[in-house]
Amino acid sequence: MARRKLIAGNWKMNCLSADGQALAAGLAAKMKAAGAARFDMAICPPFPLLSTVLAAVAGSAIAVGGQDCHAKEKGAFTGDTSAWMLKDLGCAYVIVGHSERRTYHKESDADIKAKAQAALAAGLKPIVCIGETLEERDAGQTLEVNRRQLHGSLPDGTTADKVVIAYEPVWAIGTGRTATPAQAQEVHAMIRAELVGRLGDGEGNALRILYGGSMNPGNAAELLAQTDIDGGLIGGAALKVDDFWTLAEHSPR
Repeated sequence: MARRKLIAGNWKMNCLSADGQALAAGLAAKMKAAGAARFDMAICPPFPLLSTVLAAVAGSAIAVGGQDCHAKEKGAFTGDTSAWMLKDLGCAYVIVGHSERRTYHKESDADIKAKAQAALAAGLKPIVCIGETLEERDAGQTLEVNRRQLHGSLPDGTTADKVVIAYEPVWAIGTGRTATPAQAQEVHAMIRAELVGRLGDGEGNALRILYGGSMNPGNAAELLAQTDIDGGLIGGAALKVDDFWTLAEHSPR
């Protein structure tokens, strides 16, 4: 099944206002000049930059997302941001369950499922992240860990047009190490099979699965050519206009 590639940039805790505006505007200019791009593009800046970035990409086909959300719509949760607030600003996506949230904030599969459920209720598309650590891979637990995280984190009511999965091997995030195309495809194929088993052939084969482990302009073409890799959740390479655009252009025709 042909699935349209999604190239999503996770800016993490980077960029001040002027930098974010320039980065977003540079990408918007390229998207407008490209006309009908053969891929979808989304960028997820830090919360303080969302309004600036949304204004910079207005009129382009670039979607904007948050990097996290709270599971509740509102309340006494100092420092948190709800999915409904992101939607109100104009966001289309939100990342949930990134390995840095799982690690540094001790988020469980249940926590991530609740956030993904909130995203759906607010009208956002959650990008649900899963992935194994180096220790888990070395112990031969890669498929087991990703299978458990997938089923524990996927929200009820998941359909191909509402949810995106991102496989991000933790050992390949920000380290310069990347899973080989064969290693990445093995996990993506397992995820695809699990999705088909849970959602049925139609939805399971239509849902997009992104690769999120140090994809860059040098390795993107080979990774994006794999059968079950439907785009990328990009970190470092998303912070430079030319790198991010070049990476996106490697999406197969």
